[in-house]
Amino acid sequence: MSDKAIITCALTGVLTDPRQHPVPVTPQELAGAAREAWDAGAVCMHVHFRDQGAGRGHLPSWEPALAAEVAQAIRDACPGVILNFTTGVMERDQSGPIACIRAGKPEIAACNAGSLNYLKTRSGARWAWPPMLFANPVEKIEKVLTAMAEAGVKPEFECFDLGILRSVSMFAEVGMVGDPQVNLVMGVASGMPADADLLPLALKYRPEGAPWQVTAIGRAEVWPLHRRAAELGGHLRTGLEDCFYLPDGSRASGNGALIEALAGVARQAGREPASAEEARLLWGLA
Repeated sequence: MSDKAIITCALTGVLTDPRQHPVPVTPQELAGAAREAWDAGAVCMHVHFRDQGAGRGHLPSWEPALAAEVAQAIRDACPGVILNFTTGVMERDQSGPIACIRAGKPEIAACNAGSLNYLKTRSGARWAWPPMLFANPVEKIEKVLTAMAEAGVKPEFECFDLGILRSVSMFAEVGMVGDPQVNLVMGVASGMPADADLLPLALKYRPEGAPWQVTAIGRAEVWPLHRRAAELGGHLRTGLEDCFYLPDGSRASGNGALIEALAGVARQAGREPASAEEARLLWGLA
């Protein structure tokens, strides 16, 4: 287990409405939020791109020029930062994410490693949104992995359940990827729960020796999961994409406050936040 924990900040997410929550949207806002997170201990920024049109900041964008502008703004604000781009789309057409990777040249890009029925319910026995399938068949995954390899981008496999996690070892076995790293996404209602007791069991099924981190989605209850991840040697991630609440249940003022709390969790587990240089070595980016 490394005594250093790499901290990632998930700056904004895909659909959160900036009129209701303090999520950054413009390149300048994303760079400012990244700097707050950087100062608090995050060395990797997970980036989604938002539509820049008036009143449309809650919608995603796949404009490569915007991706390049956001990447440069964050790099200017945080010299040495590691960028991690989203690639998630519901449909088969991945031309937008691939164009953004080529334009922004991140070090890492998320790769959704399997399909999921994306579900959530509300009180009154109602769906929170119409049930949808987040489809990621192998041919779709293989296409984005090929584009990442051509661009010199390392994939981070996002795993929403144990079957998806187990699939990553098979991707490596058949030569789709070498030296995979995984992100255990815990807290989506139809995926793995944000349960600290589940984490040691889930880790049994990751590719042998693979670096790993946890994305814990939820409210204040995610913090015991962060603590367990730190204790077990995982790398750590939070941000306004994943959570709006601090360990005491109060609402976070922004990404910086969340990262400051997460750095504290790492230190309580006897681990210091990694520098960007240390993170590049640990993730095989150097």
